[in-house]
Amino acid sequence: MSTKNWFADKAARRDVLIGSAAAVGAVAGSFLPGLAHAATSPPAAPASRSPGQQLGSYIEAKDGTQLYYKDWGTGRPVVFCHGWPLSSDSWESQMMLVASHGFRAVAHDRRGHGRSSQPWNGNEMDTYADDLATVFDTLDLTNAILVGFSTGGGEVVRYIGRHGTRRVSKVVLVSAVPPLMLKTPANPKGLPIEVFDGLRAAQLANRSQFYKDVPAGPFYGFNRPGAKPSQGLIDSWWTQGMQGGHKNTFDSIKAFSETDFTEDLKKIDVPTLIIHGDDDQIVPIDAAGRASSRLIRNSKLVVYPGAPHGLTETHKDKFNADFLAFIRS
Repeated sequence: MSTKNWFADKAARRDVLIGSAAAVGAVAGSFLPGLAHAATSPPAAPASRSPGQQLGSYIEAKDGTQLYYKDWGTGRPVVFCHGWPLSSDSWESQMMLVASHGFRAVAHDRRGHGRSSQPWNGNEMDTYADDLATVFDTLDLTNAILVGFSTGGGEVVRYIGRHGTRRVSKVVLVSAVPPLMLKTPANPKGLPIEVFDGLRAAQLANRSQFYKDVPAGPFYGFNRPGAKPSQGLIDSWWTQGMQGGHKNTFDSIKAFSETDFTEDLKKIDVPTLIIHGDDDQIVPIDAAGRASSRLIRNSKLVVYPGAPHGLTETHKDKFNADFLAFIRS
C-alpha cells in the first residue's frame, strides 16, 4: 500500500485546495453539533488573579491565557493532548473509556484551540509545554500517564524535555510528529518546506474548505480505494478546527512541522508506547514513529498495518484495547 504523503502530493500539484470533500459542503453547513461548545467563552481574568488559578472549567496560564479543560472520573490521572487543529473533544471516546475503568481523565484545549482563549503570541511548542505544566501543577497531577496524538505528541515530548518526568510515569505517543517533520540534511526522510508552505497557503485562502478537505481525504484515509467515509467524523473534525483561532492554528503549522524534538525524546525515561499506522499520509511513520522509537529508551513501537493518521477513530476498538492494556500494566 502506498504511503505517499498527501500534503506533499497536493503541494507538488499546486492543488492543496482541491480535496475529496466536495460532497461535504452542503451537509457541513447545516450539521454543526459542536458549535454549542463555542458559546462557552473564557471568563475575564481579573488583574488580581495569579497564574495557575482555576475558575470554573478554565486554568489561567502565565500570560493570562485561559485554558479550557475537562476532568472526568477519579483515580490515577491519564492526561490527553490533542492534535492540530482540534480540541480535547477529539479524545472524548478514550476519556470515557479510562474514566469508566477507574482512571481520572484530564484534557485541555491547547491555547488558541477549542474553547481556550486565542492569544496572538505563544503559539509554539515551548509555550504549549509550559501551559501543560501549568495544568499539571494547578490540578496537582502525579503518577500520570501522558498521552499525545500528532501535534499533541510534540507537546508531550517538549513538556518532558522542559519539565522532566517528576509527575509522569508512562507516555503514549499516537501518530505523533516527533522527532522532526521537516526535511533537512540531517533528516532526509522528512517533508520539504514547500509542503508546509502549501498548508499555510491553503489555510489563508479558505480555511473552512481546507478543514473539510483534510478529514474527508487523508486524515482518516477516506481517500483510499474502498474506504467508507464517515460524515460524522468529517463534520466533527471541521467543527473542532473552526473553533480554533485563525492565527493560532496558522502558527501551529510551523510549531508541529519545524520543531526538532530529538533531544527531548532522549530525556524520556519512563515506559513509552508508540502507536503509528503504516499508511499515515499526514505524519509518515518512517520519519516519526519509527525514528522516535530508536531515540526513546524503554519504548515499544506498535505498527497498525494500513492504518491512517486518525487511527484512534478508524481503528478505535483495537487502539482502545491496546491503550487500556498498556495503562493498566
